[in-house]
Amino acid sequence: MTKTTSAGNKNIIDTKTVKHVANLVRLGITEEEAQKFSGQFSSIIDYFNMLNEVDTENIPPASDIANAENVLREDVVKQSISHEEFIKNVPNSERGYVKVPTVLGDES
Repeated sequence: MTKTTSAGNKNIIDTKTVKHVANLVRLGITEEEAQKFSGQFSSIIDYFNMLNEVDTENIPPASDIANAENVLREDVVKQSISHEEFIKNVPNSERGYVKVPTVLGDES
């Protein structure tokens, strides 16, 4: 999937890999697009390889660079509507459960 060139440890994503990934996510791409994306993905990987070479020895870890405190409200359980009231408001129910249309087809 990735290749190492003789020029160093530069990762190259070939067009075969691009086409394979596109097929996995059901995207139709042309040969020209596969070549274009191959170059772009290789450039991205090269950039990450450059970041790996940065000396961070004397830099402390920073999980929160803005020093922001938790500004979210605390979760509080509140009574909403009853189950019966909820079921009255759904378009289709059966024996106390919400009934939805079949999504994947008949699998019996």
